[in-house]
Amino acid sequence: MRERIALLGREGSATAILHHALKQDFDVRVVHEQPPTTIQLLRSRTRRLGLWQVIGQVLFQLLVAKPLGWMSGTRRKEILLEHHASDAPIAASGTVPSVNDPVCWELVRTLSPKVVVINGTRILSKKTIAALGVPILNTHVGITPMYRGVHGAYWALAMGDREHCGVTVHLVDAGVDTGGILRQALIAPTVKDNFATYPVMQMAVGSKLMAEAVHEVVAGKANLKQAIGPSRRWNHPTLWAYLANRLYRGVR
Repeated sequence: MRERIALLGREGSATAILHHALKQDFDVRVVHEQPPTTIQLLRSRTRRLGLWQVIGQVLFQLLVAKPLGWMSGTRRKEILLEHHASDAPIAASGTVPSVNDPVCWELVRTLSPKVVVINGTRILSKKTIAALGVPILNTHVGITPMYRGVHGAYWALAMGDREHCGVTVHLVDAGVDTGGILRQALIAPTVKDNFATYPVMQMAVGSKLMAEAVHEVVAGKANLKQAIGPSRRWNHPTLWAYLANRLYRGVR
C-alpha cells in the first residue's frame, strides 16, 4: 500500500506539477489554501518594505510579469514536456482560509499523512508546525540559504551567479526557507526563458527532487546537506530593478 501524504498549496500550476510528480509513488491528498486578498497583501508588503518599493513591485507585475506570462505559454509547454511533467488541473480534498488556521490542522489530521508537502502557502507558524505533527517539506524556487524568499532563479541570474541558479527541497521550520536542506539542483535557462518560465523549470526539476526526498523522510533516512554561502532573503523585483537588470545583464 502506498504511503499517504498531504499536499498543502495554492491552487495553480506549481501545486499541480508537484501533485502529478508525487502521485506516481504516493497516495496524495490535496488541500488548497485561499490566498490573501490584494489589499491584505499590499498592506503587509508596505509595512515590511515601504510604500515606494511596493509601488515598484506593482508596476513590475502589471507592465512586465503579466505580459511575459501571456507570451510564454508555448515555452511553458516545452519545459513541461522536456521534464515529463504536467500541470493539468487537480482535485482537492478541501479548501482552508489559511494553513495557520485550526480548520487546516484538523483537516490534515483527518487525512493522517506520513508527510506534509507545502507549496506557495503563507509562512507556517510554530503552532501550525506543532499541530501538523509530521515532517513538513517545501520546494523552494531558489538555492538556499543564498536565495531565500521569492524568485531565486531570477535573482541569481541578475547577480551574475548562474552557478547558484536552481531549486531546493528542504524541511520546514518557522523561518523563511531556513529549514534543513534535503535536495538541491541547478537549472539551465536558455535565451528562450524569462521571469515567467524560470519557476516552471524549477518546479519541473524540483518536483522530482521532492519525490526522492519524501521517500527518504518516510523511511526515516533523511540526509541533510550542508548549507553553503551567506543567507539573504529576496523580494519581488521593482519595475526599475528589472529594467536595470535587463539592460546591464540581459536578464529577462
